[in-house]
Amino acid sequence: MQWTLVIPLKALARAKSRLADTADDGMRPGLALAFAQDTVAAALACAAVRDVSVVTDDARAGRELAALGARVVPDEPAGGLNAALAHAAALVRAARPAGAVAALNADLPALRPYELARVLDAAAEFPRAFLPDAAGVGTTLLAAGPHQELRPAFGTGSRVRHRASGAVELGQDGVDSVRQDVDTGADLRAALALGVGPRTAAATAGLLIPGQ
Repeated sequence: MQWTLVIPLKALARAKSRLADTADDGMRPGLALAFAQDTVAAALACAAVRDVSVVTDDARAGRELAALGARVVPDEPAGGLNAALAHAAALVRAARPAGAVAALNADLPALRPYELARVLDAAAEFPRAFLPDAAGVGTTLLAAGPHQELRPAFGTGSRVRHRASGAVELGQDGVDSVRQDVDTGADLRAALALGVGPRTAAATAGLLIPGQ
């Protein structure tokens, strides 16, 4: 099964506020963009991925991610993360009604294409499925097979909400790079230990990360 990934990205100026203990206001937009670039590049290199749509109204991010090969979709609903994802999924389905769609976080800088393929292949066995984040509280990927609604419920505590919505929780081992999103300095430290992509490596060079 080939998947279209939908990746949401908020305005870079407002992104990654919880990294304030690690990076100042001037650095965080660049970090958020680097995370997204490495995420999108890895996703496009995944054998199970047909294409990637990024939902953002940030002009700089849109240019940079389009240059990598992503389709950029404006956040026309402007109603928050889940509304943006539902909007993008509807656009994908309008063009390809029987396509498989998955929402993926934009802050997975250690993402490995082969690990993402393993997760998507497992998700293909179910109408809807999701992968919890490394903290075991949130969600990094939500997948909907052909003719299934995505029904995103991202945000704090989304693991419980996605499970309650009927999506199957994927419990695979060996896919740490797909689970390790980055919100805090500790998350960034964990991602760096896994091995991040080249843009994140460059953006974090010389950065003093608490506990590292």
